Amino acid sequence: MEPGRTPNTRRITQDDVARRAGVTRSVVSYVLNGNSRAVAAETRDRVLAAITELEYRPNQAAQTLGLGRESPRALRQIGLVLPSVEVFLRPYYTEILAGVHLQAHENSYHVRFIRFFDELHDPIVFNSLITDEAVEGLVLIALDQTLATAEDLSLLTQIEDRIGNIVCVEWQREGLPSVFFDRQEAAAKATGHLLSLGHRQVGYIGESDQRVLGFRQAIQAAGLPQPASTFVEPGADMRSGFEAARRLLGAHPEVTAVTAGSDEVAIGILRYLAQQGIAVPDRIAVASIDNLAMAEFASPPLTTVNVQKAAMGRRAVQMIIDRSRRSPGWTSEGPFTMLLPTNLVIRESSGTPRS
Repeated sequence: MEPGRTPNTRRITQDDVARRAGVTRSVVSYVLNGNSRAVAAETRDRVLAAITELEYRPNQAAQTLGLGRESPRALRQIGLVLPSVEVFLRPYYTEILAGVHLQAHENSYHVRFIRFFDELHDPIVFNSLITDEAVEGLVLIALDQTLATAEDLSLLTQIEDRIGNIVCVEWQREGLPSVFFDRQEAAAKATGHLLSLGHRQVGYIGESDQRVLGFRQAIQAAGLPQPASTFVEPGADMRSGFEAARRLLGAHPEVTAVTAGSDEVAIGILRYLAQQGIAVPDRIAVASIDNLAMAEFASPPLTTVNVQKAAMGRRAVQMIIDRSRRSPGWTSEGPFTMLLPTNLVIRESSGTPRS
């Protein structure tokens, strides 16, 4: 049964919500419009419970037609769902978002909303935005960073039930198409480059994900005897990269090279090394992953694995468009994963072969 419909296919209305909650229609309207001062907290909770139970959603197409405009469905709109506000502070993700907007604009699509996943737990927000009358498709970016509870997983399932055209970026979800890069391969490239220069005491600082596997893969392929796990420190941004470099080199002063899981982490590492008067790359060589714009202007310029960040956003939007239009190359055989290739960009931070 389509969400928001009764068995006889009649659309759920505000009157239905009012009857279920035991309030007037005007009270329902107050709640839907966010006028919290006009409604007691207990009454608002009853209305929200009724909205959730009945799966009420506004008839946005009828509302728009009533204003003399086309249906939102005809306007070719997409929605973006992000894990948290931190995404806006991370240059890696802003490049992905730029790719999304550029591809949408070039195809006369509109980004109708950008929301954080936690906001969708609000049934009013959920029912007004997560509907095929509001958007033609959804781009879900890095939501694996925020799926922490059974309620989160249930909400994600509800999103999938509502919207049939969804693409994941920077993560994978069974049953949904996705666009990302091979983190394990990227870390293996960065680490392999350092090993090719003659380094034999190499550490890793970064996220504890497939990048660690890539680091260890390169260590193993080089036939190094030391246990790679003793050279791994977690880090996610510049500040944590700085602190992790302090811990790593304090515990393993024999390390001569570091693989960073991201450019942001690498910038923190470089800052620590400069503060300690440790020469890069003469004493410590550094290689990273991402190739952000800042990498070229780091001191010294950063060797890094280039990730097609804007291209991930572009491809995600194009996949939504192709599925909607059933364009050539689109397949109905099920979701697929698009792995974008990476390449190593060699700059001064990794230095030259060791004698």
